[in-house]
Amino acid sequence: MALRPARLRPSDLARLGGYGLRSRPLRAVLSALGIAIGIAAMTAVVGISASSRADLDHELAKLGTNLLTVSPGNTMFGTRATLPDDSVAMIKRIGPILSATATGVLNESHVYRTDRIPATQSGGLSVLAAKLDLLQTVGATLDHGAWLNAATDRYPTVVLGAAAAEQLGNVPAVYIGGRWWVVVGVLQKVPLAPELDSAVLMGWPAATTYLGFDGHPTTVYTRSVESQVEAVRAVLAPTANPEAPGDVQVSKPSDALAARRATNATFTALLLGLGAVALLVGGIGVANTMVISVLERRSEIGLRRSLGATKGQIRTQFVAESLLLSLIGGALGALLGYLATGTYATTQTWPTVMPLWVLAGGVGATVLIGAIAGLYPAIRAAHLAPTEALAAT
Repeated sequence: MALRPARLRPSDLARLGGYGLRSRPLRAVLSALGIAIGIAAMTAVVGISASSRADLDHELAKLGTNLLTVSPGNTMFGTRATLPDDSVAMIKRIGPILSATATGVLNESHVYRTDRIPATQSGGLSVLAAKLDLLQTVGATLDHGAWLNAATDRYPTVVLGAAAAEQLGNVPAVYIGGRWWVVVGVLQKVPLAPELDSAVLMGWPAATTYLGFDGHPTTVYTRSVESQVEAVRAVLAPTANPEAPGDVQVSKPSDALAARRATNATFTALLLGLGAVALLVGGIGVANTMVISVLERRSEIGLRRSLGATKGQIRTQFVAESLLLSLIGGALGALLGYLATGTYATTQTWPTVMPLWVLAGGVGATVLIGAIAGLYPAIRAAHLAPTEALAAT
């Protein structure tokens, strides 16, 4: 009755692989370090690029890459069209829309510093009714004071744009429509909506109550999912005014959106190239280590074969060593890359961004490359005849 060779359990393979590496610690350390440096370089480049991209995305977002505006155009008879009162609510129903708000121009109302200024000297400032969520959508910030809220937007209170505040001066109230309106805040300049700089903004209900505002928005500001900006733009006009979509004007996406996408594509190509080089270098290092290990351990291989070890067990042993060496190098490299990314991003005041797939992918790819690189030496070791291997000692 033929005896079956004992099967190696995973714990046995781990001990064998660890023994092979411990028997030549200097070579194992140098090989693992070589792998770690390659993976650390790849991980750090990806992490630093991702952190830089996050900072760049933040800056580009300030340029309104996903901001679109909707305004009434002209009718077929050449007269000025109007948007329906519920156009903002209808636009908000579009799936990729993140936020939508509006302003409405009060053409018949003018703003003055005092009630003694002649009506013809309005100074060219515009009076706008504004929704409460205007600031968040257009990315505006207050210079001082407060923005309108659910309590103040129904009373005669206003917020001044930056240019309007400079022109009117530091006044506690302004005169509009035969009534004094309290100034509760002043905006900083709004790069995405410069028309707000020379405007005096009041609540929608207050404009309706005190100035006879008809409730029709004249500019609708929308923010949408960046990847869906073009699709959203295609449906904004028929959504804002289903009865007359031709009377609606929709702005074009910002040129910064195309620049952002081109930048992302360039980053991706760069990272793939660097990752491939790092993995190739690591794989060559593993293969070199394992080939030398086979040559130096021929006597051990011959002795194990003489004691009954099968070719498969020998092959599995060396593949296990290769996997263990790759795993140690890959994990160390991922850690070093993460630390380097965090350090560099902190010095540049960037957010530290390290995609999880980079860490997991770097270690996983290293193990895979290590298995492939160690396969040839393992096969070569398995095919050594016991007598030949023992005779070489």
